[in-house]
Amino acid sequence: MIAQDTWDYFVDSLQRSILFWNTMRKRGDNFLEHFRAGQPPVLAFGYEIIMDGRQLERPVSFALARILDRREIPRNPEEISEAPKRPIVIIDPRAGHGPGIGGSKMNSEIGVALDKGHPVYFVLFFIHPEPGQTIADVLSAEAIFIEEVIRRHPDSGRPAVLGNCQAGWASALMCAERPELLGILVMNGAPLSYWSGLEGVNPMRYFGGLCGGVWLTDYLSDIGSGEFDGAYLVQNFELLNPANTFWKKQYNLYSRIDTEQDRYLGFEKWWGGFFLMAAEEIHFIVDNLFIGNKLENDRLELRAGASINLKNINHPIVVFCSRGDNITPPQQALDWIPQVYESDREIRELGKIIIYLVHENIGHLGIFVSGMIAGKEHREIIGNLEVMKSLPAGLYEMVITESQGEHGETLFNSRFERRTIAEMLECIGGIETDRYGEEFGDFRRVYELSRFNRYLYRALFRPWIRMFAHGLISIMAKLLHPSRTQYYLLSSLNPFLWPAALAAPFAVQYRKPVREENPYLRMEREFSKIVEDSFNLYRDMRDLYAETLFRFVYGSGYMRLMFPRRPSGDRRR
Repeated sequence: MIAQDTWDYFVDSLQRSILFWNTMRKRGDNFLEHFRAGQPPVLAFGYEIIMDGRQLERPVSFALARILDRREIPRNPEEISEAPKRPIVIIDPRAGHGPGIGGSKMNSEIGVALDKGHPVYFVLFFIHPEPGQTIADVLSAEAIFIEEVIRRHPDSGRPAVLGNCQAGWASALMCAERPELLGILVMNGAPLSYWSGLEGVNPMRYFGGLCGGVWLTDYLSDIGSGEFDGAYLVQNFELLNPANTFWKKQYNLYSRIDTEQDRYLGFEKWWGGFFLMAAEEIHFIVDNLFIGNKLENDRLELRAGASINLKNINHPIVVFCSRGDNITPPQQALDWIPQVYESDREIRELGKIIIYLVHENIGHLGIFVSGMIAGKEHREIIGNLEVMKSLPAGLYEMVITESQGEHGETLFNSRFERRTIAEMLECIGGIETDRYGEEFGDFRRVYELSRFNRYLYRALFRPWIRMFAHGLISIMAKLLHPSRTQYYLLSSLNPFLWPAALAAPFAVQYRKPVREENPYLRMEREFSKIVEDSFNLYRDMRDLYAETLFRFVYGSGYMRLMFPRRPSGDRRR
């Protein structure tokens, strides 16, 4: 029996290894093919571009596309009404990757909206930004896109905008500046309160301070000849969870090679599509939002002399976040509400409708990608848009319950329960203060130090960096980034992977999976768990060290002497 188990496991592991390395080769080939094609959106739906932002008076690298209907999938006749449905505009994040994740699968935000009978539009973007492109230019272009959607659907009501991650806060800026354009705003995993979080849980917010502020984005933009490489953002995301990046994702493919290959390749096609941002854009984002946190405090100037006030948004706002999200935790998605509004009463008196939905464990990408989320949360959000519009003013929690239908199918029911700001804060973990009782005091000192470091870099180092970092050097800096080299080094360009390509058809033909009770398979899984736990231990120790160092540096008496405390006033009640 032992000899048979040994032989079975040897055959199975050899076949899985061949298929694994052949899949990695396919991943690299897909990366190269996608790059040569100009990295178009990874949408699973047909679309046509109806407005190109590069043709506007202030050109931007964005475009408006109309999603073509899925004729092959019939809709439920009960969901079809004679009245025209409100158009939906979906905006994907521009945070290192390309567009399309909101519609990369049939069961997605776009798919749900189409199934509900809504006309659907999608804001996509191109690899290279237009020269001198700013966030203000981008938001002006998106406002023009919304105006075009309104023109095409004059009798359907103002559009609903679904903004994913970065596109969520960008849509909030646009809505605050042009509140008359939208009918409802849905922000999925979108940070608006950048300093918020819980000690020991949300380490990403410390990295800006540990790097010394915004000067680093200036440097990376300079070595890119005025373009910031989105691969750096993707790399940061990957390093947040090293166990998944360096082991779990690959082992999951290896251990489930018979069923996981298509899903893995589909996701990696989007994950490996790195896009660029203009230096002006990334500097504005990091300096004013992630380091300065100016949005929730009414200090963000999108245009000179005119600050953005989130109170200007007069249509319903829906915030969807998750406790399992380590990129945009619930605190960063929701803590802007008590910063902007002094009390629950003010929300009601101003006639505002704010709805929040907190998932228990889905990760950041799962908010946009997961088929389960699309089939439940997004389906309920999109299906209840008109109900949300009719709610009395106030703060609500959207609660989704499950029940069984007559034929055993799962049915979802949504209700909107009125909440107070205190109840919402209790739901997401409360308010964080430092050991002196000052709210966000350490982060305020990060911003002050960042201004000094930015001045120092621009005065002493930028001229020399720009002198050498141009032309071939700038191109090589992008091509040799580790996030790219991992793809084309494991492609058909690598002759060491050719044997896997030749052997893969035979491995498929004679595939013989090992039985689940095989002792060697159990040992393999235990070893994988040990490796994963080791990476997680490293991550936890690293994050603890980063948080301790941050608090030690920016909470020190010396830093407090350099940057005295500013009165902030606790507006939460």
